[in-house]
Amino acid sequence: RAGLDVLKAGGSAVDAAIAVQMVLGLVEPQSSGLGGGAFLLHSATGPQGVAKVQAFDGRETAPAAATEDMLLNSEGKPLAFHAAVVGGRSVGTPGVLRMLAQAHAQHGKLPWARLFEPAIQWATHGFPVSARLHAQLKADAYLRSDPVARAYFYQANGEPHPVGHVLRNPELADVLQRVAHEGVDAFYSGDIAEAMVRKVQQHPSNPGVLALSDLTHYQAKERPPVCFDHAANAHVYRICGFPPPSSGGIAIGQLMGMLQHTPASLLTGATTGAEGTLDARWLHLYAEAARLAFADRALYVADPDFVAGPGGNWASLLAPAYLRQRAKLIRPTAQAVVTPGVPVRAERSSWAPMAQQTEYGTSHISIVDGQGNALAMTTTIEDAFGSRQMVKGFLLNNELTDFSFVPRDAQGRPVANRVQGGKRPRSSMSPTLVFD
Repeated sequence: RAGLDVLKAGGSAVDAAIAVQMVLGLVEPQSSGLGGGAFLLHSATGPQGVAKVQAFDGRETAPAAATEDMLLNSEGKPLAFHAAVVGGRSVGTPGVLRMLAQAHAQHGKLPWARLFEPAIQWATHGFPVSARLHAQLKADAYLRSDPVARAYFYQANGEPHPVGHVLRNPELADVLQRVAHEGVDAFYSGDIAEAMVRKVQQHPSNPGVLALSDLTHYQAKERPPVCFDHAANAHVYRICGFPPPSSGGIAIGQLMGMLQHTPASLLTGATTGAEGTLDARWLHLYAEAARLAFADRALYVADPDFVAGPGGNWASLLAPAYLRQRAKLIRPTAQAVVTPGVPVRAERSSWAPMAQQTEYGTSHISIVDGQGNALAMTTTIEDAFGSRQMVKGFLLNNELTDFSFVPRDAQGRPVANRVQGGKRPRSSMSPTLVFD
């Protein structure tokens, strides 16, 4: 509703996304908010109706003082997931506000401050706790360990506030007011930034290394999108996805490219029956193509400011001849072992593949405005309730656990997606735009 009201007032798709994100950070704090990051894929209609697609990268960065072994224990073994997550160790420099300000500078129509009004109103006067928020608060084993979060989300007996309870967040209202009227520098410097740094560095059992300089130096980035053509149902579609540090655009492009060289193109994917069960033949082909795509992802994809694509070009992973070759590995039965491919001949990778790690959920926003501008934005604090650290009314992310916990293999070869100071962790978030 916040986003729709902005559109009705003459706002752009970007304006609406900002309003939506601010409200989501209040009412769905387990998934996204000021303490996290986001990828925004935007399309603006240009001359002759040709769309200009831009990828705005607001991914969190590792603090400058982060080291590649920071997710290992004293014995050099990977920490258990939540042992790394809960506390200050996992917190990366938040990026969503800088990125939204960058996108608004190019595509905003309404004043910046106007877009914060709905969230400020509901933070001040309160919003009803949803059944989903209540259930996640009840199930979470770690959020109560933070005194600030416990006082806000839970009753004195440790139970979450009931569904429908009106929850007010005056601290967040104050932060939003300041960002609305002073700009994003109010968040990345001064007392708000100092509060975040204290929270991270002074955690009693799992401190992190986030510093004021990490916040003041953070920059959102505009990157070239990953776009490719896909033929289906006698149409050719132009599909644009997000580039590294997301693996989303590449993985989707690889999946669709490989499946075109299999019988999957002749199958419908799902039956039209009442149960909507997937066609087992199609699902097998999809699963095998996905395994091949993720084998490449585990070896090659990481922050492009630190890691180059194969042959110096990420497009090598989407080359039609390469995907045709990879598709030949898809058999009627599942492969026992799936290995990365070699997209550039005579160039063997010096990276070590990253071991499989679980990734968690997030918020997604899709908006088209009356002028035909469109966006897909995926925004997150990573695990539900992030690092379980609440400050100034919002939760801090645990994005550093999207890096490889193990930085090198037994031969000493580095993992492309290992922790490095100032680096952005790889993400599977896949905001996508499809053009007919």
